[in-house]
Amino acid sequence: MKEAIIVTRHLGLVEWLAQRGIVGEVRAHVDGDDVGGRLVVGVLPLHLAARAWRIITVDMPGMPAERRGAEATPEEMDSWGARMTTYRVRRKK
Repeated sequence: MKEAIIVTRHLGLVEWLAQRGIVGEVRAHVDGDDVGGRLVVGVLPLHLAARAWRIITVDMPGMPAERRGAEATPEEMDSWGARMTTYRVRRKK
């Protein structure tokens, strides 16, 4: 397995992950070759997620709608209930 790749444009998320021991290459955009067989942290379309080894998303159920897409600090993320969820996506043949 290759090292983890973090797919995000948000530096606060990278810092939040690092505080939890998750580090890796940070990329704003990826393609299938980038994620193949790798642990990916971030949000991917399903056709790319199916190529990854595992996907970790960071969910923030308490994030105010008006803050979506904006930069957030790790402290704000915690206050919004940030948590990680791991998925394995498989393409049906």
